[in-house]
Amino acid sequence: MRAEIGEQPDALRRTIDALLPRTPDIGALARETRQVLFIARGSSDNAAVYGRYLVESHAGRLATLAAPSIATTYRRRLDLSGVLAVAISQSGKTEEIVETLDWAKDCGARTVAVTNGAGSPLAEAAEVALITEAGDEIAVPATKTYTTQLAALAVLGLGLGADVDAGDLRRVPDEVAGLIEAAEASAALPEIVEELAKVPGAVVSGRGIAFGTALELALKIKEACYLHAMGLSYADLLHGPIAVVDGQTPALLVAADSGPTLPGTIALARRVEGAGAKAFGVGGGDGLADACTAALPGPGLPEWVAPLGLIVPGQIMVENLARRLGVDPDVPRGLNKVTQTD
Repeated sequence: MRAEIGEQPDALRRTIDALLPRTPDIGALARETRQVLFIARGSSDNAAVYGRYLVESHAGRLATLAAPSIATTYRRRLDLSGVLAVAISQSGKTEEIVETLDWAKDCGARTVAVTNGAGSPLAEAAEVALITEAGDEIAVPATKTYTTQLAALAVLGLGLGADVDAGDLRRVPDEVAGLIEAAEASAALPEIVEELAKVPGAVVSGRGIAFGTALELALKIKEACYLHAMGLSYADLLHGPIAVVDGQTPALLVAADSGPTLPGTIALARRVEGAGAKAFGVGGGDGLADACTAALPGPGLPEWVAPLGLIVPGQIMVENLARRLGVDPDVPRGLNKVTQTD
């Protein structure tokens, strides 16, 4: 896992270089569609959450996450004319995702695949296949396959006409390389690891474009460290679940260094600290760091592309926490690299 975290700058650079020229292919499909349906499971589903917020906030298109069981279990036909179906799978071999993309096409959707599996069933099923260049991933917890999926979805957003600067995406690999070094040198890293090693679980929260990062970090804590972790939008957290935040349940708060959700994240950190619980930040600049017990540095990237770097300090924290707890993060119990669901 640690080796593959370190491979992310090169994997991202290869992926961005390979996929940016594909924006015209996406644009051609975009002209025949008006909304986006993301099809995914697991970490890929968390990537899809990023894609949804990016498409809605910057490309002005309605986007939603599919319920694959409508296709595979209920076998209900829907009218998907005018829909761009985007299926995301690291391996491209998860049968449920392939079947759901085929169903979407049969229901009238245009189709895109995002996968690290060139020549996989998913890539073959799609009209446009965005193949990420992560290379082989051995550890079960996804790291470089996840961040390269985010890069592919950033390219998707550009192809759909997002009002962003493609130059920001070009900056990501160098920013991630610096971020790995900064996170590992941060005095906050061992402090956060030691605190999390004392508790049974944590709440992980973000909002908007950072929400998918919160979900992915919570998933990594669960699968690699065997701790309870609840990933929530901070809006949903404030609607009741914040009651579980106490001395034995700290909050991990993720945010880009800028953007409209940052003030709310900082306010949440202050509320958590004011209630006598601990708040740990990931990203959010000096404002979030000042409001938290301890914080890991985030990427110096604009909000729309920040999640490509924002998850990286969390990955490093999880890998360190797993080893602190005596868990092998590369082979979590009960999990396989390719998960088949019905």
